[in-house]
Amino acid sequence: MGQYVLRRLLQMIPVVIGATFIIYTLVWAIPGDPFAGRCGSRACPEAYVAQMTEKYNLDDPLPLAYIQYLGNILTGDFGETFQGLSVGDELIRAFPTTMWLALVAIGFEIIIGIAAGVLAGLRKGSFLDNLVLVSTLVVVSIPVFVIGSVLQLYLGVKWAIFPATVSGDVSFYSLLLPGFVLAALSLAYVARLVRTSLVENRRADYVRTAVAKGLPRSRVIGIHTMRNSLIPVVTFIGADFGALLGGAIVTEGIFNVNGVGNLVFQSVIARDGVMVTGVVTVLVLVFLLVNLLVDLLYGVLDPRISHG
Repeated sequence: MGQYVLRRLLQMIPVVIGATFIIYTLVWAIPGDPFAGRCGSRACPEAYVAQMTEKYNLDDPLPLAYIQYLGNILTGDFGETFQGLSVGDELIRAFPTTMWLALVAIGFEIIIGIAAGVLAGLRKGSFLDNLVLVSTLVVVSIPVFVIGSVLQLYLGVKWAIFPATVSGDVSFYSLLLPGFVLAALSLAYVARLVRTSLVENRRADYVRTAVAKGLPRSRVIGIHTMRNSLIPVVTFIGADFGALLGGAIVTEGIFNVNGVGNLVFQSVIARDGVMVTGVVTVLVLVFLLVNLLVDLLYGVLDPRISHG
């Protein structure tokens, strides 16, 4: 197991280098004047342009500038924005909020999504199965901003069950509603994926063998069938966690959550390449680590999968 983890960590190195280079290239190779609008309606002074050009290595060839940026990243220095804000400090401020929001969303996916998929899979063709299929199809068909706006209006404003917006003092309760909105689309996919996987595995030979040997139905379903059925679900949830961290822009905007999504949105509007590059680099690292954890969980769910 230790050798497998070490090998995977070493495999991450070229992935991180390649991903960050692509991000850096896309951000800094965009045509246009990076100082346009930085000094209001007037053009920036030549001294300021020269200082910023030297600070951000804008005169260097792109590969050389990237190597210098990567060297700074390895020392924990994500740089400063054009406004003089530390990218690392902004990430430390915003990332925990988005992390908690993503974990709440993952919790909804696991609890509601898996439960709905199991109930539908065990009762294929029943009213409950059709209800799950239709309701998840409706959720998939509705844009996230519509779901968020409607739930915010009724559950947050009219009925006041949940806070309509997330204040500066973030609490678990205040993240429940935006967490559910963030998880809505993925929750529907999880339910349908569990349902399909469970139906297929119930027809497998090993399940018929277990039934023929006289094992209790609860053991056949709960251990033999469910463990194999959850493998594709774990894969989806693991990949979705990284997507939730970076894709919470709409949800954070609706509920006024000061997280990574809002930080990325404001940085893109301001054309702040340093902040965008730093945030996306961190998201790449988190995504790779989560995928490593998912691969390790495969061996727990199915002992036949070896990491040796």
